[in-house]
Amino acid sequence: MDKVGTSIPALPVPSSGPSVAVAFGGGGARGVAHIHIIETLDALGITPVAISGSSIGAIMGAAMASGLSGKDIRDHTLATVGKRSTAFGRIWKAARPLGVKDAMENGLRLGQFNVERILEAFLPDSVARTFEELKIPTKIMVTDYYGHCEVVCEAGDLRTAIAASAAIPAVFRPVVIGDRIMIDGGIFNPVPFDKLSGLADIIIGVDVVGLPAGSPGQTPSTIDMMFGSSQLMMQSIIEMKRHAFPPHILLRPEVHQYRVLDFLKAREILADSKGVAEQLKRDLDAAFAFYGSS
Repeated sequence: MDKVGTSIPALPVPSSGPSVAVAFGGGGARGVAHIHIIETLDALGITPVAISGSSIGAIMGAAMASGLSGKDIRDHTLATVGKRSTAFGRIWKAARPLGVKDAMENGLRLGQFNVERILEAFLPDSVARTFEELKIPTKIMVTDYYGHCEVVCEAGDLRTAIAASAAIPAVFRPVVIGDRIMIDGGIFNPVPFDKLSGLADIIIGVDVVGLPAGSPGQTPSTIDMMFGSSQLMMQSIIEMKRHAFPPHILLRPEVHQYRVLDFLKAREILADSKGVAEQLKRDLDAAFAFYGSS
């Protein structure tokens, strides 16, 4: 494991009650379900003292840490990726070749989409551009491809870190940070609750990796097999980390049936995963009651 920037110091526990930190996991479009977590914390008046995130979780976490409410994020998501015409218009604007040379040399091949340009087309303007501008200390996970290690980004250029964390192999180009080739943070750390250890009384992990969908005996497509195999590997990583650094609350929204690139189904994902909001309320009630009785 490596780091970019300085570490987040342990934060004092607020006098009003136990402190909370949240790890938002990776999972592509399934991460739209993170909106329920942010909305629930908003409704309960809970501001996390620290956030960590991988891939789509880095995007959602950075939006929350920038001061956007769950409603803000929901509205923006549904107005952009939730609308087919708007989504395709923004993708084309971001992904189209910059000129004839770019078109001839690169084109729009698999794995060649520029995630930095696409994120700039979709991120709300109010998302901070540097870690130092964030209202909540945040750690974003990326993977150093040639360094063979996870990297924690927590200072400097926030947007580049988010892009690197979301650079899903076979979909997006890697992102260069310094002289290092960075890819999807979920490869090494799908739900980085371990990076919040010691920073809060109650640590919440939100797993939207899911499991391969389909019926037993049904042969998956090549694309589904590729992403499904990745899901299985990530779940094994989550399980190992859960035993080593158990979060106080681990949530798994109902998102298994959705594919990693099903962003156009944002409304359906929100509808099917809404039960996680009540689960979070119950789990927080139990956790706060424990602290109140101790």
